[in-house]
Parts: sequence; structure tokens; C-alpha cells
Amino acid sequence: MFDFFKSKPADAQLDAKTLREAVLLLIKEELQKLEGGEGRSLGILQLFVAPAAEQRFMYDAALYTTQPEKLKEEIQRTADNYALDLPAGWKLTVEFTDVLPTDIVKNEQISAGLKMGMAAAVVSAQTTREAILRVIKGKAEQETYTIGAGSSRMNIGRGSQVPANDGSWRVNQIAFPEDAAFPANQYISRQHAHIEWDSLALCFVVYADEGGVPPRNKTKIRSAADETVHKLNSTLAGYRLKSGDQLILADAGVLEFTLI
Repeated sequence: MFDFFKSKPADAQLDAKTLREAVLLLIKEELQKLEGGEGRSLGILQLFVAPAAEQRFMYDAALYTTQPEKLKEEIQRTADNYALDLPAGWKLTVEFTDVLPTDIVKNEQISAGLKMGMAAAVVSAQTTREAILRVIKGKAEQETYTIGAGSSRMNIGRGSQVPANDGSWRVNQIAFPEDAAFPANQYISRQHAHIEWDSLALCFVVYADEGGVPPRNKTKIRSAADETVHKLNSTLAGYRLKSGDQLILADAGVLEFTLI
């Protein structure tokens, strides 16, 4: 792989702009390896980064974590500049991790790596994979809920039917009752979050909705792997759920996610 930093002074410090340029270069070089129009079959770009704790703020800035569409736009612009074909519906995910996965193309200099998935790589498992969401804190209408791959999104919020901003009504499949007997439920937004199946990444993804991001309520995920807490600060950037993860709604409700 081309050494990005050979073109920089020996004493150059890594900053957000340089980091972003290096990430775009990594993506461009991998896209250039696709031959015969294979880029048009690309379904998803998965970017993994493993910064040191003191560098996390710089990676957030470089990768526009609060505005994920901006990074996607820059990748698309880079692809267009080099005549690299990308389909209209391609997706981008950015995942912060302690250790980079082994099955990706890595750039150790910037603690980043890339994995590309083809749209045609959808397997039959997507129609049979299911998960259970169990309420372990708070009071919902049910104690457990089941969601299947390929099914409609599952909305989460206070009240089963609530008015949306456009005048329509939102249906919360996982509903926390608006009942004086459960005062903690008032801290859960009527439009707090939703879970949907990603047919390209082949996993369930949770997204915060308008009422579940700051400055209103908060949506967090506690990882089953290492108990770290991931905060959703944007309605556009989702979190890929793993079995055992816990979804925290404004510290008033907690749902445990389990694949079955």
C-alpha cells in the first residue's frame, strides 16, 4: 500500500485533515483494485478505526461522526474524480473499536482498516435470523419482543401511537406506557429510537430518532463484549447490535438484545 506519510515532512504531526486524506486514499486504492465494473456491485464500505483514547476527538472530527453523510459525500467525490463506479445505493459504516479486525485491509499508521461488501452477498440467513429484545429496566407493554431479519423497522418510544412532526401518527412497536404509575417512563421520548435489519451488512442496527439525541433525551448502547458505552449523537449514524448488547433509553429503560 502507498505510504501516505512519505509525502509529508518527517516531523509532520497527524491532524484531522491529514487523517481524513489518508482514509480517503485508503478507500480510493481499494476501489481501484476492483476491475471490470465490480464497483457497481459494491453494497457497503465498512471503515474500522482504533484510535488511542487521547486521539478520539481528532478521529471524530476527521470522520464527521456527528455528520456521517459528509464523509460519504467526500468518498463519493473522490470516486467520481477517479472515475470509480459506485452504485446509487451504496452504504458506509464507521465503527470505533479497541482492536482492528483481522479480516480487513489495514493502514496501521492511522489505525484504520476497510472492508467492502458486495450487494449480491445477501445470504438466505437474512430471512431467518431473529433477535429477542428483553426489557430489563423500566416498564413496557411487553416483557419481551421479537424482531426478524427482513421485517419492518421496530420503533421504540413512549406511548404506542404518538403524533409525528408531519401530522401523521407514529406507531411504537416497543412502547413504554404513558401512565402515572410508571413515572420514569416520562424520560423516554415518544420518538426515541428504532431498530432495523441491514440487508447488506447482515445485522440488526439501532438508530436514535429525533427525540433520542441531545439536547433532548439520550440513546446509548452498552457493549456485551467489553462493557464500553457508545452514545448515539446523530439520527443518521446507527450502531450494529451484537448479541448481549444493552440499549439504554435516557437511563430510564434498558433493553437487552439477544440473537436467536
